[in-house]
Amino acid sequence: MYEARPARVPGLLGFRTVAHDHAQRRLVLVLLLTVAYTIAEVVGGLLSGSLALLADAGHMATDDLALGLAVFAAWAARRPPDAGRTYGYQRVEILAALANGVLLVAVCALIVREAIARFSDPRPIDVGLMAGIATGGLLVNLVAARLLHRHAEGLNQRAALLHVLGDLLGSIGTLAAAGALVAFGWPWVDPVASLVIAAIIVFGSGRLIFQSIHVLLEGAPKHLDAEEIGRALRTLAGVVDVHDLHLWSLGGRVPLLTAHLVVEHAARPHDVLRLARRLMAERFEIVHVTIQIEPPDYNIRGLGAPSVDREPSTP
Repeated sequence: MYEARPARVPGLLGFRTVAHDHAQRRLVLVLLLTVAYTIAEVVGGLLSGSLALLADAGHMATDDLALGLAVFAAWAARRPPDAGRTYGYQRVEILAALANGVLLVAVCALIVREAIARFSDPRPIDVGLMAGIATGGLLVNLVAARLLHRHAEGLNQRAALLHVLGDLLGSIGTLAAAGALVAFGWPWVDPVASLVIAAIIVFGSGRLIFQSIHVLLEGAPKHLDAEEIGRALRTLAGVVDVHDLHLWSLGGRVPLLTAHLVVEHAARPHDVLRLARRLMAERFEIVHVTIQIEPPDYNIRGLGAPSVDREPSTP
């Protein structure tokens, strides 16, 4: 049987840590890097005539917007709750992640359309310039991915990292296409590389979109099992049953739980409540818990009246 031990339980906004400050600063630095190199890739793609390079530049341009959105969302999510939004603004990060996922899919659709057109109408490519620009992009994206990798905790940061990894794949694909053009002179390599890059990005974006929708639909966090939590609560001293257990997350990181505990008449409600909160914090790392204690004869339809069947009265 679970027993309580003295400890301090943090509040809902306990996620505000120094680590998140570092993550936001790294997002800003990555944004500046990608904006600078987007300009170089656009110029290089136009001068060289490489669709793969232009596709990568177009993807980086959307990344600039996406990273800017991620920076704004990270800032907005840290705003404290107010009278109008009592849960705060953590959902802004999820909305930004969803928008970034949809944006990535839209850009990939444009890349696919242009690549298909290039199969029937190949264009001359300056392979040297194409390879040089792609090499620079590879280095920039390696630095950006390194900056974001250690702080990709929430969906917003993961969306930003996905954009950067997409750029990294784009640079690798462009370099591979340039090598094949030099070695074999295949004109179709450039659009094929673009299609492969688009397919990889769409796969990752699809997962991001579904994860964002799951959070917005109040889905339970993937690492938590509502049935397991219910069974654990039923093992507490004095608890007879558990019902109306709800588990969700605001921003994909901090889980929240509400539940009704039916307790024995002899049980002390405050002791049961302390045990339940301790169990959730220590075993499941759920610190924002709202629990209603009910006696066995509690009838929610009767707003607390005893659950007693009565014969209908006669006039």
